[in-house]
Amino acid sequence: MRSARTLRQLTVTVCTRSLHHHHHHHQQHRERSVGIIGAPFSKGQPRGGVERGPDLIRAAGLLHKLQDQGCAVTDYGNLAFEEVVDDEPVGRVKRAKAVGAANRRLSEAVRGVKRDGHTSVMLGGDHSLAIGSVHGHSAAVGELSVVWVDAHADINTPLTSPTGNIHGQPMSYLLHELQSQIPVLPNFSWIKPCVSAQDLVYIGLRDVDPGEHYILKLLGVKVFSMSEVDQLGVARVMEETCDYLSAKAKKPIHLSYDIDAIDPSVTPATGTPVVGGLTYREGVYITECLCQTGLLSAVDMVEVNPLRGRTEEDVRSTVSTAVDLLLGCFGRLREGNHPSDYRLPEP
Repeated sequence: MRSARTLRQLTVTVCTRSLHHHHHHHQQHRERSVGIIGAPFSKGQPRGGVERGPDLIRAAGLLHKLQDQGCAVTDYGNLAFEEVVDDEPVGRVKRAKAVGAANRRLSEAVRGVKRDGHTSVMLGGDHSLAIGSVHGHSAAVGELSVVWVDAHADINTPLTSPTGNIHGQPMSYLLHELQSQIPVLPNFSWIKPCVSAQDLVYIGLRDVDPGEHYILKLLGVKVFSMSEVDQLGVARVMEETCDYLSAKAKKPIHLSYDIDAIDPSVTPATGTPVVGGLTYREGVYITECLCQTGLLSAVDMVEVNPLRGRTEEDVRSTVSTAVDLLLGCFGRLREGNHPSDYRLPEP
């Protein structure tokens, strides 16, 4: 048992070292099984188009590329979400009925994917879907660590939110520590908080509302804003993230990745772009490190919106980056890979 534990510790601390040391982990990635759920849902925010994300990401070759790097892939298709009528705002909160109902469906779907033994990949849709994705993941496996890669903290409560859009609030419904701040909302009674503030890490923040900033400080949440990424470099950020998450019991990791974490020069086709984001390289490095922990258990890829790109190239760049980030989660190394049974051809 001790040797397995030291190997796991090695994979965690090794994030910052050359990726060349990881050939002995390739076998583990070869056997990864991935369960994909499409969640074409846009009601957590006001802009149409984000519901087209799942099909665009698939059309860019995600499944074949995962299979080519040795993953077993099961595609569960897209969830169907019923139209909700009479979805009037509740206080400031917009479309609570639709968001609550959609996330309940998603939670059950993610729970099913985890019960089938896969790493869950949820293709969004907007970031309000993290409510159901994290909830279903936790319902299946118990306590989680959450790594939230995003320009925004998405931790407004219904009372602090300046817009009322639920895609800026999902973390507040999931945290035990904020339960007292959440009013009663229609179709939200099923949600039980399932994440502790000490098990949450943010990377890439650069557009944080005053209420969110207060909450993050109050709860002592681990945050690597873009200032920290600039100051420390992404390798050190990931070393500290891995150390922080592995210092306690090694819980399964849920990675919730908003495409707007990446700088809009690379991923412009998204609803709320903010300049000064992660480079493509930094974004991919984050996924490589989390893969190497051996603890990655579910991934969200959200907020790809083809209608927000000005050109076809804007959309292509955004979608292909989303695919590359997901490939990094499942063992693709930029140095290249080869199957463990690869042999040179006989001359």
